[in-house]
Amino acid sequence: MRRSVLNPRSLPAGRAFAFLAGLFVLAFGAAVVLLALDQQRVIDANARLQAQTLPEIIRYQRLARNLEQLRQEGERIFAVNSHASRQQSIFVVTMTASDPSILAYANAARLARETEQFLGDVVRQSVRDQRRPAERYEEWQRLAERLGAEVDDISTQGINLATQDLNVAANAMQLARYKLMVALLVVGLFLIAFLVLVRHHLIHPLQRINRALSTLGAESPAPDFKPSTMLEIQAVEASILEHHALLRQNEEARKVLEKLANKDSLTGLMNRRHFMLLAETELQRAQRYRRPVTVAMADLDYFKKLNDTYGHAAGDAVLRAFAEMVQDALRQSDLVCRYGGEEFVFLFPEITLLESEKLAERLRMRCAEMEVLLPDARRIEVSVSMGLADASECPIEIALKRADEALYEAKRLGRNRVVCSGGAAGEVENLLL
Repeated sequence: MRRSVLNPRSLPAGRAFAFLAGLFVLAFGAAVVLLALDQQRVIDANARLQAQTLPEIIRYQRLARNLEQLRQEGERIFAVNSHASRQQSIFVVTMTASDPSILAYANAARLARETEQFLGDVVRQSVRDQRRPAERYEEWQRLAERLGAEVDDISTQGINLATQDLNVAANAMQLARYKLMVALLVVGLFLIAFLVLVRHHLIHPLQRINRALSTLGAESPAPDFKPSTMLEIQAVEASILEHHALLRQNEEARKVLEKLANKDSLTGLMNRRHFMLLAETELQRAQRYRRPVTVAMADLDYFKKLNDTYGHAAGDAVLRAFAEMVQDALRQSDLVCRYGGEEFVFLFPEITLLESEKLAERLRMRCAEMEVLLPDARRIEVSVSMGLADASECPIEIALKRADEALYEAKRLGRNRVVCSGGAAGEVENLLL
């Protein structure tokens, strides 16, 4: 028995894959640690943005809103003519100029006090002269431009403050992305190498084993395996070769047993038991699909007299010759068995009783024309009687009983003839060429 060649560098698969798994865990763990550090940097930048930068931006926004409020109230003082409205606006200006958000910034506080003083003078002068506010409007526009510029500066400072922290977070995320790409590249290269090794040392051998198993049979040659580096693969390949050898031994034993179980040892035809199994299956198929099928029984005429006259060896020679003639004359789909002694049973599928009658008549005529060479070199002629029965609508036992009755009728009418079940109406006269 052929065995796969053992590789001196072979390695247990468990140890090999444990080593590869350890390398992968180390590489993946390092990648996770690096990403965790970068993630922490992003988290810290975000926390600083929320805890420090955003409150500062809100204060800048509040300061810009208050300065804008001063400018709008100043415009309102110059736009209205009512002294009460101007008093209300100067009150709002006073309250806004003293807001903590303005007082916290020196430049804004100075500009707010200057605005409060200027607008207060305008309101007081308007009490004495209504034309006075219009005369000072140009001066107010210059002051309003300063307020607007201050608002723009404060807004820009808030934006710059947010931009700085966002840039810090963005830089941390960018660095994390680069590290992630590098880590993924390393892991990807490792996985590619891992898959290449698995494909070469595991998948390809398993595919070869699968192909060998799919074609493994007693009639097929023994599989040819290449040396593998995995001990487990080598063990499986050796088992397959042993299994193939056992299959061949079992197939040889099965053929011998099948021949002994299904064949008649003298004639080589199937025996009665095997014929009944196949005939039952064929009748079920024919009756299911309403197809014609015929059963026939045949008996060699005067066979007992032949045995008494020439001996049992001559009888055996006649039985073998008749079996050879039948096998040569029948269709491939027809079934025939030695039923017992000199009796034979036939099953003709897919043909009617009339067509079976013609086939049986040809068999009878060939038998009548046949000369059998005996062991003592003498030649004798034999004849056969046959009875036929339609089996397309009844069990095999009933069909055989009817065929046997027709065979009995053929013998009663003088032998060497074919009779169909039903009596003399089915008889075919013996025609000698």
